[in-house]
Amino acid sequence: MKTLTTLARAAAPVTVSLALLAGSAAPSFAGNGCGKASWYALHSKTASGERMDPSKLTAAHRSLRFGTKIQVTNSRTGKSVVVRVNDRGPFIRGRVLDVSKAAAGRLGMISSGVASVCFKVLS
Repeated sequence: MKTLTTLARAAAPVTVSLALLAGSAAPSFAGNGCGKASWYALHSKTASGERMDPSKLTAAHRSLRFGTKIQVTNSRTGKSVVVRVNDRGPFIRGRVLDVSKAAAGRLGMISSGVASVCFKVLS
């Protein structure tokens, strides 16, 4: 019995360590997260297969399903926008989202290029 208790205690720190490696304040599978977001305005194909349109309210996220709608809020200004996930990314450490230029405009982050945001899954 003592061995099982010791193993159970040892497993908890390993789980915590893996969560810390994910690099997000809240795991994406929970539907919420906070961190840095940047914007992009390419015209290439997205990971979902559709063409990137900078004038649409879309975003890239590492793991949320394509088509998921999320509400993104700029932590500094309080401005908010609903976007649809249609791409994968961002691929820069410390960032949780890449948003389209249109979404960045609504969030007030065009000139800064990067903003602290929080997001939550709506559907």
